[in-house]
Amino acid sequence: MYDAIGILEATGLTPAMVALDVMEKAAKIEVIQAELNDFLGVCLKIQGTTADVSAALAAGRAAAERMGGRPVTNLINRPDADALKAIESRPEVSPLIQQDVVFIPTKPKVQNEQSQKIQSQKEATMADSNSFALGFIETQGFTAVFEAIDSACKAANVEVVGKEKLGGGYITVIVKGDVAAVKAAIDAGQAKVGGLGKLIAAHVIPRPSQAVLGLLPK
Repeated sequence: MYDAIGILEATGLTPAMVALDVMEKAAKIEVIQAELNDFLGVCLKIQGTTADVSAALAAGRAAAERMGGRPVTNLINRPDADALKAIESRPEVSPLIQQDVVFIPTKPKVQNEQSQKIQSQKEATMADSNSFALGFIETQGFTAVFEAIDSACKAANVEVVGKEKLGGGYITVIVKGDVAAVKAAIDAGQAKVGGLGKLIAAHVIPRPSQAVLGLLPK
């Protein structure tokens, strides 16, 4: 049974991921899952002590508000066991956007304990490195995001992590690399959006939290 569950729902994937990064860095919380709705929203579900969840939600809400994510937050103390059947969602694929809409933090599959230890060390090093960053470009319209990501990759040495759709024409492309390269790539990419579509968000997360890394597109 959870001590407390925190809910943060924001418009746009980028504001939600930025909020999640801030939440995990602000308090000792664990991500239960993230779930997309059909109205451009991302619902983050976290758990921890009441104090930690409260602190995390306050920090995450402020971060999402700064990005125009129009967040809604709520804290549920000692959630009812029957209520959890609705709060926690099973894996689901949307036939409309042809992708998962429930994201559960995952760990890479490994062959043995030694491999798992090495992989964990690599992930910790990547997340803690001052030079590692994730970059997000979110637009409304495929044409805009395709031009943006092409320009981003040509501007700096970054690697595309994946692409996510929220419906309503919202598409996010995520890149990774060292902080300087990711910043240069995102700057170049967002500059190309004008006239081709609507820029929803462009952001760089230095030293992304394990929670964010665990929810990245696979």
